[in-house]
Amino acid sequence: MLTTTKEKAIKLKTSKPRLSFWQIWNMSFGFLGIQFGFALQGGFMSRIFQTLGAEKEAIPMLWIAAPLTGLLVQPIIGYLSDHTWHPRWGRRRPYFFIGAVLSSIALFLVPHSSALWMAVGFLWILDASINISMEPFRALVADKLPESQRSYGFITQTLIIGIGTWVASNLPWMVSQLGVSNETTASGGIPMSVQVAFAIGAFVFLTSVLYTIFTTTEYPPEDLEEFERQKQQKKRFVADILDNIKTIPPTMQKLGLIQFFSWFAFFTMWSMANPALTEHVFQTPMPVKSAYDMASSAAVEAFQVANTAFQKSSNQVGSYMGIYGLSSMAFALLLTFYTAHRRINRKLVHMGSLIAGGIGFISMYFVPSPQWLILSFTLVGFSWGSILSMPYAMLSSSVDPKKMGVIMGIFNMFIVIPQIVAALGGVNIAYKLLGNQTIHAMIVAGISLVIAGLCNLLITNKNAITYQPNEVAPAMK
Repeated sequence: MLTTTKEKAIKLKTSKPRLSFWQIWNMSFGFLGIQFGFALQGGFMSRIFQTLGAEKEAIPMLWIAAPLTGLLVQPIIGYLSDHTWHPRWGRRRPYFFIGAVLSSIALFLVPHSSALWMAVGFLWILDASINISMEPFRALVADKLPESQRSYGFITQTLIIGIGTWVASNLPWMVSQLGVSNETTASGGIPMSVQVAFAIGAFVFLTSVLYTIFTTTEYPPEDLEEFERQKQQKKRFVADILDNIKTIPPTMQKLGLIQFFSWFAFFTMWSMANPALTEHVFQTPMPVKSAYDMASSAAVEAFQVANTAFQKSSNQVGSYMGIYGLSSMAFALLLTFYTAHRRINRKLVHMGSLIAGGIGFISMYFVPSPQWLILSFTLVGFSWGSILSMPYAMLSSSVDPKKMGVIMGIFNMFIVIPQIVAALGGVNIAYKLLGNQTIHAMIVAGISLVIAGLCNLLITNKNAITYQPNEVAPAMK
Protein backbone atom coordinates (compact mmCIF):
# COMPACT_ATOMS: atom_id res chain seq x y z
CA MET A 1 0.00 0.00 0.00
CA LEU A 2 1.23 3.46 -0.83
CA THR A 3 1.34 5.49 2.32
CA THR A 4 3.95 8.21 2.01
CA THR A 5 3.34 11.51 0.26
CA LYS A 6 6.15 10.74 -2.16
CA GLU A 7 4.70 7.35 -3.08
CA LYS A 8 1.28 8.87 -3.65
CA ALA A 9 2.80 11.53 -5.86
CA ILE A 10 4.63 8.86 -7.88
CA LYS A 11 1.38 6.97 -8.37
CA LEU A 12 -0.40 10.13 -9.50
CA LYS A 13 2.44 11.00 -11.83
CA THR A 14 2.39 7.60 -13.57
CA SER A 15 -1.37 6.89 -13.46
CA LYS A 16 -2.20 8.37 -16.87
CA PRO A 17 -2.06 5.72 -19.60
CA ARG A 18 0.44 6.11 -22.44
CA LEU A 19 -1.29 7.13 -25.65
CA SER A 20 -0.61 5.93 -29.17
CA PHE A 21 0.75 8.19 -31.89
CA TRP A 22 -2.68 8.49 -33.52
CA GLN A 23 -4.37 9.39 -30.23
CA ILE A 24 -1.81 12.17 -29.74
CA TRP A 25 -2.22 13.17 -33.41
CA ASN A 26 -6.01 13.45 -33.04
CA MET A 27 -5.81 15.59 -29.89
CA SER A 28 -3.29 17.88 -31.61
CA PHE A 29 -4.84 18.06 -35.08
CA GLY A 30 -6.77 21.24 -34.31
CA PHE A 31 -3.43 23.02 -34.25
CA LEU A 32 -3.37 22.64 -38.04
CA GLY A 33 -6.18 25.16 -38.28
CA ILE A 34 -4.74 27.39 -35.59
CA GLN A 35 -1.46 27.52 -37.49
CA PHE A 36 -3.28 28.27 -40.75
CA GLY A 37 -4.59 31.34 -38.98
CA PHE A 38 -1.22 32.34 -37.54
CA ALA A 39 0.68 31.66 -40.79
CA LEU A 40 -1.71 33.68 -42.94
CA GLN A 41 -1.60 36.47 -40.39
CA GLY A 42 2.19 36.31 -40.00
CA GLY A 43 2.95 35.96 -43.70
CA PHE A 44 0.50 38.39 -45.24
CA MET A 45 -0.82 40.89 -42.68
CA SER A 46 2.05 43.32 -43.31
CA ARG A 47 1.40 42.97 -47.04
CA ILE A 48 -2.27 43.83 -46.47
CA PHE A 49 -1.25 46.84 -44.38
CA GLN A 50 1.18 48.04 -47.05
CA THR A 51 -1.38 47.54 -49.82
CA LEU A 52 -3.84 49.67 -47.85
CA GLY A 53 -1.28 52.46 -47.51
CA ALA A 54 0.68 51.81 -44.31
CA GLU A 55 4.22 53.19 -44.05
CA LYS A 56 6.99 50.69 -43.22
CA GLU A 57 7.83 52.36 -39.91
CA ALA A 58 4.19 52.10 -38.80
CA ILE A 59 3.82 48.38 -39.44
CA PRO A 60 5.14 47.06 -36.08
CA MET A 61 2.73 49.35 -34.21
CA LEU A 62 -0.18 48.13 -36.34
CA TRP A 63 0.72 44.62 -35.20
CA ILE A 64 0.32 45.43 -31.51
CA ALA A 65 -3.12 43.80 -31.53
CA ALA A 66 -1.53 40.37 -31.60
CA PRO A 67 0.51 40.54 -28.37
CA LEU A 68 -1.97 42.67 -26.46
CA THR A 69 -4.82 40.25 -27.03
CA GLY A 70 -2.58 37.36 -26.02
CA LEU A 71 -1.59 39.16 -22.82
CA LEU A 72 -5.24 39.64 -21.88
CA VAL A 73 -6.90 36.55 -23.27
CA GLN A 74 -4.58 33.62 -22.53
CA PRO A 75 -4.37 33.81 -18.70
CA ILE A 76 -8.14 34.37 -18.54
CA ILE A 77 -8.97 31.45 -20.86
CA GLY A 78 -6.45 29.27 -19.03
CA TYR A 79 -8.05 30.05 -15.69
CA LEU A 80 -11.59 29.52 -16.99
CA SER A 81 -10.72 26.20 -18.64
CA ASP A 82 -9.08 24.99 -15.40
CA HIS A 83 -12.41 25.62 -13.68
CA THR A 84 -14.63 24.12 -16.40
CA TRP A 85 -15.94 20.58 -16.61
CA HIS A 86 -18.80 19.11 -18.62
CA PRO A 87 -19.43 15.33 -18.78
CA ARG A 88 -19.78 15.44 -22.57
CA TRP A 89 -17.65 18.38 -23.71
CA GLY A 90 -14.90 18.17 -21.13
CA ARG A 91 -12.65 20.98 -19.90
CA ARG A 92 -10.70 22.44 -22.84
CA ARG A 93 -12.88 21.54 -25.85
CA PRO A 94 -15.61 24.19 -25.34
CA TYR A 95 -12.92 26.85 -25.71
CA PHE A 96 -11.51 25.15 -28.83
CA PHE A 97 -14.93 25.44 -30.43
CA ILE A 98 -15.71 29.05 -29.46
CA GLY A 99 -12.30 30.24 -30.62
CA ALA A 100 -12.53 28.31 -33.89
CA VAL A 101 -15.89 29.80 -34.87
CA LEU A 102 -14.79 33.37 -34.13
CA SER A 103 -11.39 32.90 -35.81
CA SER A 104 -12.91 31.48 -38.97
CA ILE A 105 -15.26 34.43 -39.33
CA ALA A 106 -12.42 36.91 -38.75
CA LEU A 107 -10.08 35.12 -41.18
CA PHE A 108 -12.68 35.34 -43.92
CA LEU A 109 -13.28 39.06 -43.35
CA VAL A 110 -9.68 40.32 -42.94
CA PRO A 111 -8.73 40.49 -46.67
CA HIS A 112 -12.02 42.20 -47.51
CA SER A 113 -10.93 45.30 -45.56
CA SER A 114 -11.34 48.44 -47.66
CA ALA A 115 -9.35 50.69 -45.33
CA LEU A 116 -6.35 50.36 -43.06
CA TRP A 117 -8.35 50.87 -39.86
CA MET A 118 -10.65 47.99 -40.84
CA ALA A 119 -7.71 45.61 -41.33
CA VAL A 120 -6.27 46.62 -37.94
CA GLY A 121 -9.65 46.08 -36.29
CA PHE A 122 -10.09 42.64 -37.83
CA LEU A 123 -6.57 41.73 -36.68
CA TRP A 124 -7.61 42.45 -33.08
CA ILE A 125 -10.64 40.17 -33.44
CA LEU A 126 -8.67 37.47 -35.24
CA ASP A 127 -5.86 37.31 -32.73
CA ALA A 128 -8.15 37.32 -29.70
CA SER A 129 -10.14 34.47 -31.24
CA ILE A 130 -7.05 32.41 -32.11
CA ASN A 131 -5.80 32.79 -28.55
CA ILE A 132 -9.09 31.44 -27.19
CA SER A 133 -8.45 28.19 -29.09
CA MET A 134 -4.67 27.99 -28.76
CA GLU A 135 -4.08 28.20 -25.01
CA PRO A 136 -6.25 25.19 -24.07
CA PHE A 137 -4.45 23.06 -26.69
CA ARG A 138 -1.19 23.52 -24.77
CA ALA A 139 -2.88 22.55 -21.52
CA LEU A 140 -4.55 19.51 -23.13
CA VAL A 141 -1.17 17.85 -23.78
CA ALA A 142 -0.29 18.09 -20.09
CA ASP A 143 -3.82 16.99 -19.10
CA LYS A 144 -3.79 13.85 -21.21
CA LEU A 145 -0.20 12.61 -21.30
CA PRO A 146 1.98 11.06 -18.61
CA GLU A 147 5.15 13.02 -18.01
CA SER A 148 7.24 10.50 -19.95
CA GLN A 149 5.30 11.47 -23.11
CA ARG A 150 5.23 15.26 -22.63
CA SER A 151 8.12 16.03 -24.98
CA TYR A 152 6.63 13.62 -27.52
CA GLY A 153 3.23 15.34 -27.29
CA PHE A 154 4.51 18.87 -27.73
CA ILE A 155 6.76 17.78 -30.59
CA THR A 156 3.77 16.13 -32.32
CA GLN A 157 1.97 19.47 -32.04
CA THR A 158 5.00 21.10 -33.63
CA LEU A 159 4.90 18.61 -36.50
CA ILE A 160 1.30 19.58 -37.24
CA ILE A 161 2.12 23.27 -36.84
CA GLY A 162 4.92 22.87 -39.40
CA ILE A 163 2.53 21.35 -41.92
CA GLY A 164 0.06 24.20 -41.38
CA THR A 165 2.75 26.87 -41.66
CA TRP A 166 4.10 25.56 -44.95
CA VAL A 167 0.73 25.03 -46.65
CA ALA A 168 -0.85 28.28 -45.45
CA SER A 169 2.23 30.36 -46.35
CA ASN A 170 2.04 29.07 -49.92
CA LEU A 171 -1.72 29.48 -50.38
CA PRO A 172 -1.72 32.86 -52.19
CA TRP A 173 0.98 31.61 -54.55
CA MET A 174 -0.86 28.30 -55.08
CA VAL A 175 -4.19 29.89 -55.93
CA SER A 176 -2.52 32.46 -58.20
CA GLN A 177 -0.95 29.55 -60.11
CA LEU A 178 -4.47 28.21 -60.61
CA GLY A 179 -5.47 31.44 -62.34
CA VAL A 180 -6.79 33.50 -59.44
CA SER A 181 -5.83 37.15 -59.91
CA ASN A 182 -2.85 38.48 -57.97
CA GLU A 183 -3.54 42.08 -59.04
CA THR A 184 -4.86 44.75 -56.71
CA THR A 185 -8.34 45.99 -57.49
CA ALA A 186 -8.91 49.28 -59.28
CA SER A 187 -9.53 50.99 -55.94
CA GLY A 188 -6.33 49.54 -54.47
CA GLY A 189 -7.99 46.68 -52.59
CA ILE A 190 -6.50 43.35 -51.54
CA PRO A 191 -5.70 40.91 -54.40
CA MET A 192 -8.19 38.09 -54.99
CA SER A 193 -5.45 35.49 -54.42
CA VAL A 194 -5.10 36.70 -50.82
CA GLN A 195 -8.87 36.77 -50.31
CA VAL A 196 -9.23 33.16 -51.53
CA ALA A 197 -6.28 32.02 -49.39
CA PHE A 198 -7.82 33.48 -46.24
CA ALA A 199 -11.20 31.88 -47.05
CA ILE A 200 -9.51 28.48 -47.37
CA GLY A 201 -7.74 29.16 -44.07
CA ALA A 202 -11.08 29.89 -42.38
CA PHE A 203 -12.50 26.55 -43.57
CA VAL A 204 -9.43 24.57 -42.48
CA PHE A 205 -9.38 26.28 -39.07
CA LEU A 206 -12.95 25.30 -38.23
CA THR A 207 -12.88 21.75 -39.61
CA SER A 208 -9.56 20.77 -38.03
CA VAL A 209 -10.63 21.98 -34.58
CA LEU A 210 -13.93 20.13 -34.94
CA TYR A 211 -11.94 16.98 -35.80
CA THR A 212 -10.08 17.20 -32.49
CA ILE A 213 -13.28 17.94 -30.57
CA PHE A 214 -15.04 14.83 -31.93
CA THR A 215 -12.08 12.41 -31.77
CA THR A 216 -10.69 13.29 -28.34
CA THR A 217 -12.03 12.74 -24.85
CA GLU A 218 -10.80 14.37 -21.66
CA TYR A 219 -10.16 13.04 -18.19
CA PRO A 220 -12.45 14.36 -15.44
CA PRO A 221 -10.94 16.15 -12.43
CA GLU A 222 -9.21 13.73 -10.05
CA ASP A 223 -11.67 14.57 -7.26
CA LEU A 224 -14.89 15.62 -8.96
CA GLU A 225 -16.72 16.33 -5.71
CA GLU A 226 -13.96 18.63 -4.48
CA PHE A 227 -13.83 20.27 -7.90
CA GLU A 228 -17.55 21.03 -7.81
CA ARG A 229 -17.32 22.23 -4.20
CA GLN A 230 -14.61 24.72 -5.08
CA LYS A 231 -16.64 25.99 -8.04
CA GLN A 232 -19.51 26.82 -5.67
CA GLN A 233 -17.25 28.89 -3.45
CA LYS A 234 -16.77 32.60 -3.99
CA LYS A 235 -14.55 32.98 -7.02
CA ARG A 236 -11.25 34.83 -6.74
CA PHE A 237 -10.76 35.15 -10.48
CA VAL A 238 -8.36 38.12 -10.71
CA ALA A 239 -6.78 37.44 -7.31
CA ASP A 240 -5.99 33.83 -8.24
CA ILE A 241 -4.29 34.86 -11.47
CA LEU A 242 -2.27 37.55 -9.66
CA ASP A 243 -1.29 35.07 -6.93
CA ASN A 244 0.04 32.67 -9.55
CA ILE A 245 1.97 35.48 -11.23
CA LYS A 246 3.57 36.47 -7.90
CA THR A 247 4.71 32.89 -7.23
CA ILE A 248 6.38 32.24 -10.59
CA PRO A 249 9.26 29.84 -9.78
CA PRO A 250 12.87 30.66 -10.79
CA THR A 251 13.11 28.19 -13.68
CA MET A 252 9.95 29.62 -15.21
CA GLN A 253 11.56 33.07 -14.92
CA LYS A 254 14.67 31.80 -16.74
CA LEU A 255 12.51 30.25 -19.44
CA GLY A 256 10.74 33.61 -19.66
CA LEU A 257 14.04 35.32 -20.47
CA ILE A 258 14.65 32.80 -23.26
CA GLN A 259 11.12 33.37 -24.54
CA PHE A 260 11.57 37.15 -24.50
CA PHE A 261 14.44 37.15 -26.97
CA SER A 262 12.92 34.30 -29.03
CA TRP A 263 9.59 36.00 -29.59
CA PHE A 264 11.11 39.45 -30.12
CA ALA A 265 12.93 37.83 -33.04
CA PHE A 266 9.86 36.19 -34.55
CA PHE A 267 7.66 39.25 -34.13
CA THR A 268 10.34 41.18 -36.02
CA MET A 269 10.15 38.62 -38.82
CA TRP A 270 6.35 38.60 -39.04
CA SER A 271 6.05 42.37 -39.08
CA MET A 272 9.11 43.32 -41.15
CA ALA A 273 10.11 40.37 -43.38
CA ASN A 274 7.83 41.37 -46.24
CA PRO A 275 9.09 44.98 -46.60
CA ALA A 276 12.67 43.91 -45.82
CA LEU A 277 12.89 41.06 -48.32
CA THR A 278 10.85 42.63 -51.12
CA GLU A 279 13.23 45.61 -50.97
CA HIS A 280 16.62 44.03 -50.28
CA VAL A 281 16.41 40.61 -51.93
CA PHE A 282 13.79 41.04 -54.67
CA GLN A 283 14.45 44.75 -55.35
CA THR A 284 10.69 45.40 -55.67
CA PRO A 285 9.65 47.75 -52.83
CA MET A 286 6.05 48.80 -52.37
CA PRO A 287 5.62 51.91 -54.58
CA VAL A 288 4.47 55.10 -52.86
CA LYS A 289 1.90 57.11 -54.82
CA SER A 290 3.39 60.41 -53.67
CA ALA A 291 6.51 59.56 -55.67
CA TYR A 292 4.49 59.58 -58.90
CA ASP A 293 2.66 62.32 -60.73
CA MET A 294 -0.65 60.48 -60.74
CA ALA A 295 -2.14 63.04 -63.13
CA SER A 296 0.04 61.51 -65.83
CA SER A 297 -1.15 58.31 -67.48
CA ALA A 298 2.47 57.18 -67.86
CA ALA A 299 3.03 57.66 -64.11
CA VAL A 300 -0.14 55.73 -63.30
CA GLU A 301 1.04 52.89 -65.53
CA ALA A 302 4.51 52.94 -63.92
CA PHE A 303 2.94 52.83 -60.47
CA GLN A 304 0.79 49.86 -61.47
CA VAL A 305 3.79 47.99 -62.88
CA ALA A 306 5.76 48.59 -59.68
CA ASN A 307 2.78 47.55 -57.56
CA THR A 308 2.31 44.37 -59.58
CA ALA A 309 5.98 43.51 -59.06
CA PHE A 310 5.59 44.12 -55.32
CA GLN A 311 2.51 41.87 -55.09
CA LYS A 312 4.28 39.11 -57.02
CA SER A 313 7.41 39.24 -54.86
CA SER A 314 5.21 39.35 -51.74
CA ASN A 315 3.71 36.01 -52.83
CA GLN A 316 7.25 34.66 -53.14
CA VAL A 317 8.26 36.02 -49.73
CA GLY A 318 5.26 34.20 -48.27
CA SER A 319 6.31 30.99 -50.01
CA TYR A 320 9.88 31.28 -48.76
CA MET A 321 8.59 31.95 -45.26
CA GLY A 322 6.67 28.70 -45.57
CA ILE A 323 10.03 26.94 -45.68
CA TYR A 324 10.48 27.57 -41.98
CA GLY A 325 7.26 25.64 -41.41
CA LEU A 326 8.55 22.80 -43.57
CA SER A 327 11.90 22.57 -41.78
CA SER A 328 10.24 22.83 -38.36
CA MET A 329 8.05 19.91 -39.46
CA ALA A 330 11.13 17.86 -40.40
CA PHE A 331 12.78 18.85 -37.12
CA ALA A 332 9.70 17.77 -35.17
CA LEU A 333 9.43 14.52 -37.13
CA LEU A 334 13.01 13.56 -36.23
CA LEU A 335 12.43 14.40 -32.57
CA THR A 336 9.12 12.50 -32.61
CA PHE A 337 10.88 9.29 -33.65
CA TYR A 338 13.70 9.91 -31.21
CA THR A 339 11.59 10.78 -28.15
CA ALA A 340 9.32 7.79 -28.73
CA HIS A 341 12.16 5.57 -27.46
CA ARG A 342 14.61 7.70 -25.47
CA ARG A 343 14.99 10.90 -23.52
CA ILE A 344 16.47 14.11 -24.93
CA ASN A 345 18.36 16.96 -23.32
CA ARG A 346 15.76 19.69 -23.87
CA LYS A 347 18.14 22.46 -22.85
CA LEU A 348 20.85 21.59 -25.38
CA VAL A 349 18.35 20.92 -28.18
CA HIS A 350 16.72 24.30 -27.60
CA MET A 351 20.02 26.17 -27.37
CA GLY A 352 21.39 24.72 -30.60
CA SER A 353 18.14 25.26 -32.48
CA LEU A 354 17.84 28.92 -31.47
CA ILE A 355 21.43 29.70 -32.45
CA ALA A 356 20.86 28.01 -35.83
CA GLY A 357 17.77 30.17 -36.38
CA GLY A 358 19.75 33.28 -35.49
CA ILE A 359 22.32 32.43 -38.15
CA GLY A 360 19.46 31.96 -40.61
CA PHE A 361 18.09 35.46 -39.97
CA ILE A 362 21.49 37.13 -40.22
CA SER A 363 22.22 35.31 -43.49
CA MET A 364 19.27 37.09 -45.17
CA TYR A 365 21.37 40.24 -45.36
CA PHE A 366 24.07 38.42 -47.34
CA VAL A 367 22.10 36.19 -49.75
CA PRO A 368 23.11 36.84 -53.39
CA SER A 369 19.72 35.79 -54.83
CA PRO A 370 16.22 34.88 -53.59
CA GLN A 371 16.84 31.13 -53.91
CA TRP A 372 19.28 31.31 -51.00
CA LEU A 373 16.36 32.24 -48.73
CA ILE A 374 15.53 28.52 -48.71
CA LEU A 375 18.62 27.90 -46.59
CA SER A 376 17.95 30.94 -44.39
CA PHE A 377 14.38 29.92 -43.58
CA THR A 378 15.37 26.28 -43.14
CA LEU A 379 17.61 27.34 -40.25
CA VAL A 380 14.86 29.60 -38.90
CA GLY A 381 12.55 26.57 -38.96
CA PHE A 382 14.82 24.63 -36.62
CA SER A 383 14.42 27.36 -34.01
CA TRP A 384 10.65 27.60 -34.64
CA GLY A 385 10.20 23.86 -34.14
CA SER A 386 12.07 24.04 -30.85
CA ILE A 387 10.29 27.19 -29.61
CA LEU A 388 6.93 25.46 -30.03
CA SER A 389 7.91 22.38 -28.04
CA MET A 390 10.95 22.52 -25.76
CA PRO A 391 9.95 25.42 -23.45
CA TYR A 392 6.52 23.87 -22.85
CA ALA A 393 8.03 20.45 -22.20
CA MET A 394 10.50 21.99 -19.73
CA LEU A 395 7.74 23.95 -18.00
CA SER A 396 5.06 21.24 -17.79
CA SER A 397 7.31 18.81 -15.92
CA SER A 398 6.95 20.82 -12.70
CA VAL A 399 3.47 22.35 -12.89
CA ASP A 400 0.52 21.48 -10.66
CA PRO A 401 -1.93 19.67 -13.02
CA LYS A 402 -4.85 21.50 -11.40
CA LYS A 403 -3.34 24.82 -12.52
CA MET A 404 -2.05 23.72 -15.91
CA GLY A 405 -4.29 26.05 -17.90
CA VAL A 406 -3.61 29.22 -15.93
CA ILE A 407 0.14 28.49 -15.67
CA MET A 408 0.36 27.99 -19.45
CA GLY A 409 -1.59 31.22 -19.90
CA ILE A 410 0.74 33.12 -17.57
CA PHE A 411 3.77 31.59 -19.29
CA ASN A 412 2.52 33.05 -22.54
CA MET A 413 2.96 36.49 -21.00
CA PHE A 414 6.64 35.89 -21.72
CA ILE A 415 5.63 35.54 -25.38
CA VAL A 416 3.47 38.64 -25.67
CA ILE A 417 5.51 41.11 -23.59
CA PRO A 418 8.50 41.07 -26.01
CA GLN A 419 6.10 41.50 -28.91
CA ILE A 420 4.56 44.53 -27.23
CA VAL A 421 8.06 45.96 -26.66
CA ALA A 422 8.86 45.33 -30.33
CA ALA A 423 5.59 46.86 -31.55
CA LEU A 424 5.96 50.00 -29.44
CA GLY A 425 9.22 50.92 -31.13
CA GLY A 426 11.66 48.21 -30.15
CA VAL A 427 12.01 46.91 -33.69
CA ASN A 428 12.43 50.32 -35.30
CA ILE A 429 14.91 51.56 -32.68
CA ALA A 430 16.99 48.38 -32.75
CA TYR A 431 17.36 48.01 -36.51
CA LYS A 432 18.06 51.70 -37.07
CA LEU A 433 21.07 51.38 -34.79
CA LEU A 434 22.55 49.32 -37.64
CA GLY A 435 21.33 51.50 -40.50
CA ASN A 436 18.19 52.75 -42.24
CA GLN A 437 17.71 49.72 -44.50
CA THR A 438 14.73 47.58 -43.45
CA ILE A 439 16.79 44.40 -43.96
CA HIS A 440 18.69 45.32 -40.79
CA ALA A 441 15.57 44.23 -38.90
CA MET A 442 16.40 40.65 -39.88
CA ILE A 443 19.90 41.04 -38.44
CA VAL A 444 18.33 42.26 -35.18
CA ALA A 445 16.09 39.16 -35.20
CA GLY A 446 19.15 36.95 -35.66
CA ILE A 447 21.09 38.54 -32.82
CA SER A 448 18.04 38.22 -30.58
CA LEU A 449 17.76 34.48 -31.29
CA VAL A 450 21.45 33.88 -30.58
CA ILE A 451 21.04 35.63 -27.21
CA ALA A 452 17.98 33.48 -26.51
CA GLY A 453 19.99 30.35 -27.28
CA LEU A 454 22.80 31.30 -24.90
CA CYS A 455 20.27 32.05 -22.13
CA ASN A 456 19.55 28.31 -22.00
CA LEU A 457 22.79 27.97 -20.05
CA LEU A 458 20.88 29.47 -17.09
CA ILE A 459 18.59 26.41 -16.84
CA THR A 460 19.87 24.04 -14.14
CA ASN A 461 16.78 22.14 -12.95
CA LYS A 462 17.31 18.54 -14.06
CA ASN A 463 13.55 17.88 -14.23
CA ALA A 464 13.19 20.70 -16.73
CA ILE A 465 16.22 19.59 -18.73
CA THR A 466 15.09 15.99 -19.16
CA TYR A 467 12.37 13.67 -17.89
CA GLN A 468 13.38 12.00 -14.61
CA PRO A 469 11.66 8.61 -14.31
CA ASN A 470 10.36 7.37 -10.96
CA GLU A 471 10.97 10.69 -9.25
CA VAL A 472 8.58 13.36 -8.06
CA ALA A 473 9.17 16.62 -9.90
CA PRO A 474 10.03 19.20 -7.25
CA ALA A 475 9.08 22.82 -7.45
CA MET A 476 11.05 24.57 -10.17
CA LYS A 477 14.37 25.92 -9.03
